[in-house]
Formats: sequence, structure tokens, C-alpha cells
Amino acid sequence: MKVTALFITMLCLLCAGCATKIRTEVTAFHQWPDDIGEKRFRFFQPGGTPSSLERENYERLIRTELVRVGLKEAANSDKHILEVSFNASVSAREVRVIEKVLVDSWYGTPWHGPGYYSPFWGAWSGYGASFYGPFSPGIPVVREREHRYTMFYRELKLTISDGDSGQPLFETTVLSEGKEGSLPRVMPYMVRSAFADFPGKSGKPSVIEMKFDPAE
Repeated sequence: MKVTALFITMLCLLCAGCATKIRTEVTAFHQWPDDIGEKRFRFFQPGGTPSSLERENYERLIRTELVRVGLKEAANSDKHILEVSFNASVSAREVRVIEKVLVDSWYGTPWHGPGYYSPFWGAWSGYGASFYGPFSPGIPVVREREHRYTMFYRELKLTISDGDSGQPLFETTVLSEGKEGSLPRVMPYMVRSAFADFPGKSGKPSVIEMKFDPAE
């Protein structure tokens, strides 16, 4: 019982040390003026882009970051404003991985249960005999094992333009790939990445990693 409890404790610690992370690649191009002055921002929705509660939620995330970097939201009567537009998307692709493993040559026979060898002679995990020596009739052979899973490609494009001239002042693209396909779950991390080093060095990609909390 003590050995079992110790094993469970070690397994929990191992899982805690392998927390899921969100990895993003951020590239920004900008002509951000040093004297931004009294200009304030507002969200600009291109024609044909439907309004939705989901989009409004993303606007709140972006608004928080814009305020954090020192900008203020415009009122309806404000002039000389900055227009913020964005587009977020997610797509999926199937991944097929083939790995080679050592299995028992008796695997699948009526008198022997399934199991896998480790690369070390005599080390066994699964069912069947616990020890195999040179004179054992069960000889490990190489087999291929297939894994299939779905990877999701997430993208956020955000632009801040001068409202008077329409000239883009800041453009950023955030790319991320992982097994989480829910865009609302990953958007907080994508938005934070977009403004992590605002405005940053123009044209220089950067990689950002953050601990991912699915419950956020």
C-alpha cells in the first residue's frame, strides 16, 4: 500500500510539472508615432462582418490590452481617433504518427496476453510473463503502432489605423497550433501575445509561451 501511495504521489507531481502551455508566434509591422497625442481608439468592423456576442467578447479582451498599453477608448464625439480591426480564425488538420515498438512474438496468441517490451532486454509492461531470458520462446519483434489526432491552427490578425487618413500604424499576426480547438479558450492568450511587447520591433517575429488554463 505504501508503494502504491508513493507511486500515485510521484505521478501527480509529474503531471503537475508537465502543465499544458500555449505557444504563439507573433509578428508585428508598425509605424507607431512616438507622440500619439490625444488620439483615442474605437473598434472598426469591416462591412459584411456580422456582429455577435462572441466578437464582442474578443473586443473586451483587446480593449483591456489597449488600455494596459496606455490608450483610451473614444467617445462618439471624439475626433482624430485610431480604428482597431481584427479577425480571428481556427482550422483543423489530421495528424498521423507511426512509431516502432518492440512487442512479444506471441502477441495475440490464445496462451499469451497483449503487452509491449521496453528497449531493454527482459523489461516488460502489460500482460503475460514478467521475465524473458535468452531461452524464452517469446522473442521481441519490431511492430509499427499508429496514432491519429487532430491539430488546430489558430490565427489572430489585428490592425490599428489612423482614423483620418486610413493609414495602418500597427499590424500584428499571432499564430498558434495545438490540440485545443476552442477559439474562445485560446483567444485570451492570443490577445495577450499580440500586445506582449507593444509596439515591439517592426518585422521581427517572437515566440511567446504561456501556461494554459482550460478553465479560464
